[in-house]
Amino acid sequence: MADRLKIAAITTIYHKYSHTQHIVDRFLEGYGWNGRHHRPEMDVVSLYVDQVKPRPNEGADESSIHYDLSEERAERFPQMEIYPTVADALTLGTGDLQVDGVLLVAEHGTYRSNEKGQYLYPRYELFKQIVSVYRTTDKTAPIFNDKHLSWNWDWCQEMYDLSKELDFAFMAGSSLPVTWRTPSIEMPLGAEVEEAVCVCYGGVDSYDYHGLETMQCMVERRKGGESGVKWLQAYRGDAFWQALSDGVWSRELMDAGLSRSHTLSQARPGFNDVFPTVDEMKQLCKDPVAYVYEHIDGLQSTMLMMSGLVEDFNFAAHIKGRDEPLSTQMYLPMPAARTTLANFFSPLVNNVEQMFLTGKPTYPVERTLLTSGLVIAGVDSMHQDQVKIETPHLEAVQYQPTEESTFWRT
Repeated sequence: MADRLKIAAITTIYHKYSHTQHIVDRFLEGYGWNGRHHRPEMDVVSLYVDQVKPRPNEGADESSIHYDLSEERAERFPQMEIYPTVADALTLGTGDLQVDGVLLVAEHGTYRSNEKGQYLYPRYELFKQIVSVYRTTDKTAPIFNDKHLSWNWDWCQEMYDLSKELDFAFMAGSSLPVTWRTPSIEMPLGAEVEEAVCVCYGGVDSYDYHGLETMQCMVERRKGGESGVKWLQAYRGDAFWQALSDGVWSRELMDAGLSRSHTLSQARPGFNDVFPTVDEMKQLCKDPVAYVYEHIDGLQSTMLMMSGLVEDFNFAAHIKGRDEPLSTQMYLPMPAARTTLANFFSPLVNNVEQMFLTGKPTYPVERTLLTSGLVIAGVDSMHQDQVKIETPHLEAVQYQPTEESTFWRT
């Protein structure tokens, strides 16, 4: 029997509903997959947690999201040892790289924000500590980085460049591109996309990233692949509604996205299915945000965060030669309101497993490099009174999609 792969988990916190719990627990416990309980063919052997809050006192509610789970997990899974440093977690205290893959999950935790409202999660700092071990030992292992690369563009670029320099497999990103879709459709490879819109919800420097990943995993499949992005402009509040009135983005595509939503709020009393007027949208959606951006090949993409109106992620696009918009919802049932399992993490973990097993990413990390830069540009635009932000650094982010789709169908 072949030796099982050894995986290190480098995290910020390990609490209930944290991304660490959703991802690392699946490597430890397994998860439902294709009608059976699947257990990964690898072991998490080491864990580093940057911020550990002590267990609650006796009699406290241990189901609290503020309760640290790392010690309990280490007790139940004795093959996983908690280490005091990133280097120790990667070398198992030996001074030499001992793991075959690294999970970097730096989402959540008590970290400060800057004047732009960006959460300064230490993804870059932890990544650099991992790479330092690679340099010291002259060995590498694949890395999965949860969500976007960093809040700082230069650091995003450096993380990407280091993966190329040291020649290790590198994946990153959101669950949105790999979760179920309703309907279960893909953007045809080589399609001539004329305009794209994502209608979603959430906060700036948070769920805007998921909306951008929703859109990018679709438009990257257009004719020519991804060409890079010239500029981005944010619209917020009254400026959003004025831009809608001015036709800055397609009303038809926005309505197509809203029509795919499972959570469309109703402005009128009673249980009904009435499509809201713009005035009703304004009543429900108090702080709308749009990121409008142009790709090098002329495609315009627009992400619309309409919290209060919807609580899901919906995509629509005009395609040359097609009369009706292509539209779908990336289905993301959130705990605890709509699910107990957050099963959309299962296809993400499955893709990461495949990278660890094969040494090859299942989808391009350039997607996440681009969406990381788009989040930063969106934040910068709003911080500068919603001006258009030129993005020459994103013009260079050009890549081809994988031919095979990676979203979950079962």
